[in-house]
Amino acid sequence: MLELLINPPLGVVTRPQVEQESLTARVASIIEEVKAYGDRALFSLTQQYDKVALSELMVPQEALKEAHKYLEPALKEAIKRAMQNIYKFHVAQRAPDETVETEEGVLCWRKSVPLERIGIYIPGGSAPLFSTLLMLAVPAQIAGCQEIIVTTPAQKDGSVHPAILYAASLCKLTKIFKVGGAQAIAALAYGSESIPRVDKIYGPGNRYVTEAKQQVAQKVCAIDLPAGPSEVMVVIDALSNTSFAAADLISQAEHDSASQVVLVVVAEGEVQGGVRIVEEVRQKIVEQTKLLKRQAIINEALKHSWAVVITDSQRVAPFINDYAPEHLIINTANYRELAEEVQSAGSVFLGKYACESIGDYAAGTNHTLPTSRWARSFSGVSLDSFYKKITFQEITKEGLQSISESVKILAEAESLQAHANAVQIRLNQMEER
Repeated sequence: MLELLINPPLGVVTRPQVEQESLTARVASIIEEVKAYGDRALFSLTQQYDKVALSELMVPQEALKEAHKYLEPALKEAIKRAMQNIYKFHVAQRAPDETVETEEGVLCWRKSVPLERIGIYIPGGSAPLFSTLLMLAVPAQIAGCQEIIVTTPAQKDGSVHPAILYAASLCKLTKIFKVGGAQAIAALAYGSESIPRVDKIYGPGNRYVTEAKQQVAQKVCAIDLPAGPSEVMVVIDALSNTSFAAADLISQAEHDSASQVVLVVVAEGEVQGGVRIVEEVRQKIVEQTKLLKRQAIINEALKHSWAVVITDSQRVAPFINDYAPEHLIINTANYRELAEEVQSAGSVFLGKYACESIGDYAAGTNHTLPTSRWARSFSGVSLDSFYKKITFQEITKEGLQSISESVKILAEAESLQAHANAVQIRLNQMEER
């Protein structure tokens, strides 16, 4: 549990590795089957992988309307509150399209155009992530996406979890399909008789879903970001509450046996003091895990997780940025100063009361985030994720006359004579008139 490292060099703390060759081939085979046989393949693959015999792929509208009957009032109110906060945070991200006159007669602007049809994948296996539906559908609607298609695995009885359907009904979504795994991603990317082809796919999933998203992104359909098994890094010091740290680590470990958690103890010049804090956190993890239902998943995830003691505080920020965690919790005495040095993380939680669970559900920030070190180059999902940005330029006669010589020189320097000619032919006509 939490393999201990003392002042490790950058790059030593790695994610769990999977056997990639067979995974790639299997997912490619699933995608090809869906491309070739459409709905028939979806029924067959759902039976094969999920052990569910479906009679229909689309969730009936009646089931959407009645989902609220199966939920406790407190849960419905909590879902509504989370939705309101997600809306508040994302609607504030709207930005006006600005027009810039780069020089007289040369007018440039950029327009945000919503994606027309998007697909949302909602995991529904061991944990139905209805919160993810809110995180993706709400900003999509704010952006103005015309059509939102949802796919999610069916339960063993062929139904979809009522909390997912209730969240969908709150978002006024009507096209929910009972398809999961790589086959769902293939259907969204290529379309089937029942499931429309989409312009971009959003949502997390297991390694099959992640691999399928990456494969279709290479050929036919955009995706939000690389999002594999969930992960958290928790940074504490001698003054931090070790019970809080243990709880934060466990809360991420319970997502999936492939999840990874990393504890970082900042112990300036005190190796043994840092090790004692690690042992205390380990003990709290054992005590807290005994009270939880998903013990097997938690314990499996902890097998490939880490505890790191750093005795030079100047090395903490470089260590964080090199690992680039999906979730980063900083609960140290100087958490604000350390936060200023963070350059690579999906979402950051500051102070002893900022548990990652709040961001997962109801703070308002988006929990669809890059994993597996992709936070070094990707941002989490935001309102911008649902737009295309189209640039425009309008050139007046005077503007062309002013800028033409520079354009011709540049084009000829690159041996692109036709580019220069497109400018010159306009100038010639101006002179003729």
